[in-house]
Amino acid sequence: MSDIQATQTRLVDDIRAASDLDALEALRVAALGKAGSVTALLKSLGGMTPDERQEQGPLIHALREAVTAAIADRKAALDAAAIDIKLAAEAIDMSLPADTAPRGSVHPVSQVMDELAEIFADMGFAVATGPEIEDDWRNFTALNIPETHPARAMHDTFYFPEVGEGAAQRMLLRTHTSPVQIRTMMSEAPPIRIIAPGRVYRSDSDATHTPMFHQIEGLVIDKGITLGHLKWTLETFLKAYFERDDIVLRLRPSYFPFTEPSAEVDVGYKQEKGRRIVGGHGDDDGHAWMELLGSGMVNRRVIANCGLDPDEWQGFAFGVGVDRLAMLKYGMDDLRAFFDGDLRWLAHYGFGALSVPTLSGGISA
Repeated sequence: MSDIQATQTRLVDDIRAASDLDALEALRVAALGKAGSVTALLKSLGGMTPDERQEQGPLIHALREAVTAAIADRKAALDAAAIDIKLAAEAIDMSLPADTAPRGSVHPVSQVMDELAEIFADMGFAVATGPEIEDDWRNFTALNIPETHPARAMHDTFYFPEVGEGAAQRMLLRTHTSPVQIRTMMSEAPPIRIIAPGRVYRSDSDATHTPMFHQIEGLVIDKGITLGHLKWTLETFLKAYFERDDIVLRLRPSYFPFTEPSAEVDVGYKQEKGRRIVGGHGDDDGHAWMELLGSGMVNRRVIANCGLDPDEWQGFAFGVGVDRLAMLKYGMDDLRAFFDGDLRWLAHYGFGALSVPTLSGGISA
């Protein structure tokens, strides 16, 4: 065996034994680089005699081809091994528990809205909706709210620029869901039994007031309706919502333009660990009265404004803030947090992302 053939055998063996790509690259440079051993033999061909070149040339070229082929084969083998190692490291073990994925949750307002809809559905009420941009007539005039009433003032109501002559053409963000009652009485024949939940807007902002909040109103129009029907409805609703049988109501005479007679509804409550707990009689030891909602018999003028005969049809109406109900039931103390978009707050007070909010699905269930 000639020296060149011995060199070829040694180099090919070293290449095949290279442990990684860095070692292989070092062998390639040592053999085929500018100062490599194989390159030096190729350069020596120019100084040989024709006879020496004829004898040594084929051996040197065969050496270069063998080394080049060995390097390519080893590189392919090392690349394949690296891929196999990477795939093995990234393989998914199906026996392991899945990672916890980020989940959303039902907002407390949505939860309470659904609770209220379920409660009133059990009492035969339908859900009615209407536009949040209303005209002045449905929002105020049809509800017997006089032109000089403070609720019409610019500092209480979000008005749009006037687009026509007359108060009926003036548009605004509704200040309550009462326009839904007007629309229902004008479009449906009585008897009527509806609730009207939705967003409302007033120019106010502090710990217990926000420019946008949620309200639910109820309306019953039928023959022979009395205050007794109103009180029973409110008692049944509040007992179901707060999940307590000891809810006691106190109706105080009040004034609302759209109801006559009108009553503020108070409930008994007590302070417990810094939280208001609704229930009990407000005059008992440790208890007090808290105003919760407004109500009354629908004013005859409102019934007449909607095209109904007030001598034939009577009814009652009530309204309460959904956000306030949520605060009382679930122990929240700042209305502004409902609209901050703080995921930490929502994680604490929110409800399961995959559970449908119902009366039986609240925190207290």
